[in-house]
Amino acid sequence: MTVKLSRRSFLAQSSAGAALIALHPYSAHAATNQAHLRIMETTDIHVHVFPYDYYADKPRDTVGLSRTASIIGDIRAEATNSLLVDNGDFLQGNPMGDYIAYERGMKDGDTHPVINAFNTLGYDAATLGNHEFNYGLSFLEKSLAGAEFPVVLANIAREQGANARQDKTLVKPYVILDRVIEMGDGTKHPIKIGVIGFTPPQVMNWDRKHLEGNVQARDIVETAKAFVPEMKEQGCDLIVALSHSGIGSADHEEGMENAAIPLAGVDGIDALVTGHSHLVFPSETYADRPGVDLAKGTLMGKPATMGGFWGSHLGLIDLLLERDGNAWRVVTSTSEARPISKRNEDRSITALVADDQKVLDAVVQEHDETLTYVRTAVGKTAAPLHSYFALVADDPSVQIVSIAQKWYVAEMLKGTEHAGLPVLSAAAPFKAGGRGGPEYYTDVAVGDVAIKNVADLYLYPNTVRAVRVNGAQVRGWLERSAGMFNQIEAGSQDAILLNPAFPSYNFDVMDGVTYQIDLSQPARFGPKGEELNPGAARIVDLAYNGQPVTDDMEFIIATNNYRASGGGNFPGTKDTIVFEAPDTNRDVIVRYIVEQGTIDPKADANWSFAPLEGTTVLFETGPKARDYMGDVKGVTLEDAGEGADGFAAFRIKL
Repeated sequence: MTVKLSRRSFLAQSSAGAALIALHPYSAHAATNQAHLRIMETTDIHVHVFPYDYYADKPRDTVGLSRTASIIGDIRAEATNSLLVDNGDFLQGNPMGDYIAYERGMKDGDTHPVINAFNTLGYDAATLGNHEFNYGLSFLEKSLAGAEFPVVLANIAREQGANARQDKTLVKPYVILDRVIEMGDGTKHPIKIGVIGFTPPQVMNWDRKHLEGNVQARDIVETAKAFVPEMKEQGCDLIVALSHSGIGSADHEEGMENAAIPLAGVDGIDALVTGHSHLVFPSETYADRPGVDLAKGTLMGKPATMGGFWGSHLGLIDLLLERDGNAWRVVTSTSEARPISKRNEDRSITALVADDQKVLDAVVQEHDETLTYVRTAVGKTAAPLHSYFALVADDPSVQIVSIAQKWYVAEMLKGTEHAGLPVLSAAAPFKAGGRGGPEYYTDVAVGDVAIKNVADLYLYPNTVRAVRVNGAQVRGWLERSAGMFNQIEAGSQDAILLNPAFPSYNFDVMDGVTYQIDLSQPARFGPKGEELNPGAARIVDLAYNGQPVTDDMEFIIATNNYRASGGGNFPGTKDTIVFEAPDTNRDVIVRYIVEQGTIDPKADANWSFAPLEGTTVLFETGPKARDYMGDVKGVTLEDAGEGADGFAAFRIKL
C-alpha cells in the first residue's frame, strides 16, 4: 500500500470521507490505533477497456476501463491505504474478446489485453465470473497465465473432495495479502487481508460443453462457510469476499445464483464486492430489500458495493479500522459507486473523467486489430436490421437469427432419427434498451453486413443446440417468454406494457409457428422462470402450418447452449438436447449470410397481441425507432412523446 496524500487531503475531496467525518469526527485525524482503508472494485468489464462501442464502431463515453482507471488514480491519490480488486466477467463480452479467442488466439507467452490492462493498473486480486468460462478452460488458463496478481475462486474444483476444503480447486480458493497499513499517527503495522472469490454454480449448465467432466461447482454460501474459518486459522485480520453473484433473496437456497446477501451473513466476512447483475449498489434498485441497508451501504450489516458494468462505475468501500493489540476490527464504513458519466436532461451524455493513457496504450494494438476484424464485410442486407420494436412485434433482427439457426439445424439433422420432424427456431433480442440505455439497440442499415453487425445481432459466443420437444413444451416455452408483459385490463388506457424486471434475452420469439399473446391473462411464469400462475394461458391460437398445435405433436427447436442447458428455466430444455453443434450462433449467422450473398429478412408477423377492444398500452424504446415505426407489421403504433432517461414512448392500440 502506497502513501499518497494526507488523510486531510482525502477528506477534502471525498464525499465518502465526509460521511465518515459525520459519523466519526476522529476519522479526520484517526487515532494512533486506527487506520482508513479504501477498497476499490471493478466488475463485469466484459473486455470494455477502450471507451468504444465496437458494434456501432464509434466512441462511447459510458463505458471503458480506461475511464474507470482515472477514478482509481484519483482515489489512490486521496487514500493512505487502498486495495484494488476485479470481480469477474472480464474475458468475454465484446468483439475484442471474440477476436482474441477466435482469431488471434492465446499462444504461450501472450498476455490477454484485459490482463495487460489490469497489470498496468496494479490490481491486488481478482475472481472469475461465469463468462470467463465461455471460451473453454484452455483459453482461460492461458489468459490467466499473464496475470501479475492473484486470481481466486473457491467454489469451482477440478476434483471435489469430501468437503470444500479438500477440493482441488481450479485456481486458488483464496489468497492472503500481506500488507503494511499506515495508521492515523503515521506509524505502520502489518495486516493480513484475505480475499476469496465465488461465481454462480449455474456455470455448469451455461457452459456445459466446456465444463462437464472437467470441473464441478459448489454452492457459494456453503463453500464460504468452509473456507472462511480456514482463512481465520491462517491469520487473516480482514476478509474481503469477491462475489460474482448478484443481490437477490436474503434467504439462502442451495445452488442459488444471486447469493450476495446470505454470503454477507457468513461469520468472518468483513466486506464484499458484488456483480453479475450489471446493476449499482448502493442504489434505489435495492430499496426495501430484506438484509439491505441502503443508508449504510451494507448487506447483512457488512459493507458492500456493486460497480455497474463495462466500467460504468467504480465500486468503493471506505473502512475505518481499529487495532486492538494484534487484532483488527471494522469500526464503521461507507459504500458508493462512482460513475464515469452522467446523462443530462436533454438526453446527452457528459463524461465525468478522462482516459488513463497508460491503460489505452496497454491495449491499443488489440483495439486496432479488433477494428479491422469487425469491419470485414461478409454480405449484404436488403432490409434494415433493427431491434427497436423487437419486444412488441415480429422483428427482422430476431428473424435473421432464427432463419440462420433453422437453416443450420435442419442441415445438421439430415440422415438422423430426427430428420423428419418440423424444425422451429427460438431467438431473443439481446440489445433492446433496458439497463443498456436508449442507444442499446441493434441497428444495421441496408447494405454491407460486416462482422461487427453480426456481433451486434448476436452478442454472445453461444453455440447452437437443438432440443426435441412436444407441443405442450412449445406452448410452455412461449408462456415463459410471455412473462415479458404486464397483465393488462381490457379497456384500460396507456397501461405500462413491459415488465422492467424481465430481461430481453429471455423473450424468445418462436419462428415456424403462429400464435397470439392474450395480455388480459396473468403471466404463468415470473422473470426468473418461477411458476406464478400454473393454470394461466396467455398463448392462444398456437398453430403449425395452419393447424392447431396439440400437446403430443413433436418438434425440433433450434436454440443456443445457454437456453438448451436450462438458462432462463424454460419448459422443454435441459434433458431434451438432441444436437450439440461445434459452431457458435454467430458463425452460423455469418455462414448463412455468406451463402445467401444478400439477405432480406422481412418480419412475417407470425406472432402478435390478441385484440383487446378499447385498450391501449405504452412502451419505451430508443428515439431512433421513430425512423422505422411505419414499417412494423402486426401492431398499430403511435408516437407518445418522450419517455424516461432518454427513451422514446410509443402507444399501441390492442
